Amino acid sequence: MTSQSEQHFRSNFSDGTESNWSDWKWQLKHCIRSVETFEKVLGIQFSAEEKEDLQKTVNKFPVSITPYYLSLIDTKNMNEDPVFRQSFPSVQELEVSRCDMKDPLSEDADSPVPCITHRYPDRVLFLVSNTCAMYCRHCTRKRKVGDIDSIPDREQILKGIQYIKETKQVRDVLLSGGDPFLLSDEYLDWILTELQAIDHIEVIRIGSRVPAVLPFRITDSLVNVLKKHQPVWVNTQFNHPREITKSSRTALRKLADAGIPLGNQSVLLACVNDCPRIMRALVHKLVANRVRPYYLYQCDLSEGLSHFRTPIGKGIEIMESLIGHTSGFCVPRYVIDAPGGGGKIPVMPNYLISWSTNKVILRNYEGIITTYKEPDSYKPIFCNRDCENCDLQLSLDDADEQKALGVEKLLSDSDDAISLIPAENERTDRR
Repeated sequence: MTSQSEQHFRSNFSDGTESNWSDWKWQLKHCIRSVETFEKVLGIQFSAEEKEDLQKTVNKFPVSITPYYLSLIDTKNMNEDPVFRQSFPSVQELEVSRCDMKDPLSEDADSPVPCITHRYPDRVLFLVSNTCAMYCRHCTRKRKVGDIDSIPDREQILKGIQYIKETKQVRDVLLSGGDPFLLSDEYLDWILTELQAIDHIEVIRIGSRVPAVLPFRITDSLVNVLKKHQPVWVNTQFNHPREITKSSRTALRKLADAGIPLGNQSVLLACVNDCPRIMRALVHKLVANRVRPYYLYQCDLSEGLSHFRTPIGKGIEIMESLIGHTSGFCVPRYVIDAPGGGGKIPVMPNYLISWSTNKVILRNYEGIITTYKEPDSYKPIFCNRDCENCDLQLSLDDADEQKALGVEKLLSDSDDAISLIPAENERTDRR
């Protein structure tokens, strides 16, 4: 909490008991879905003109905020508050620029069957839920916000699973939505079970905003479901240090303690986190909670997001402030998700200044310019670089661990040997 205690805030709800507050289903039931309820709960008042403009926005892009996330808003400085900006409508959302698109990433065009987007060769996006805990104002799937919240039925999910079964090159499945963690434990368990039964699936990832906006959803029961289906990776979305609270830390700790690798995908948002100091504080808090900063996204060209977008130069400035100035595992990859479905394109400061046939000129984060001497002659010893027709034995399988020898072999419970016999033993030769 910032401007008020949790107990005082809970008193704005008739059944806002402590036990109800930490019940994720209670939180969803009491989501704030109107300007009037927002005013009542926070004890503020918009002018008649402001309310009229806000209602126009809500009519096109609905509002839904969990009581928990709402409680993080600093009402004394509301218009500048990063939580407020990410969760509450703005009339600026109605300003559609010429470059804005309904589906900037062409997810619908790259959908071979319902619920599946297949863009990269070895992985697919599996949209298993149309329900979100909160309607983020910067959502790249803003075209879907306002659709009836729903969960694809088993028949739809099975069509997606069948496509994955038939597409052998897919080794990685990313569950997204909506938010997969708004599925029931049983339904999510069923989906994960079906996916893990596919021989060529090696990794399952889940993208969720729940740890930031509804941390109470990370229950022991949910964690136990995830533990059954390792390896499962979870990517969160924290965009500002103020979103990391006592409750969100508890949620992250439960996931990390269960052995689930955690990553974070932040979106670069104007007037929210477009500041090197803010982003450095965020990544430091993330790694302190065992969450690896994964991506920093340039805000997409979705309709109604122009007021959130920053110049690419701002992202480069932030990356300059991180690389070399903090631990390498604190530094996310800054990417632009290319319009038209081109995928994620890394954008980084330029550290390679120039190069010749045998030398490259580099600079470091301090501005020091140095050289790296390349080999005068580089000839592959065994590879002709004809990968398509390669018949070399590359030994790509797992290595066998060192086998026990001698008496150690007899003592080992993992070896079936019961005796050591000399190589020239006549009795064994007769056999």
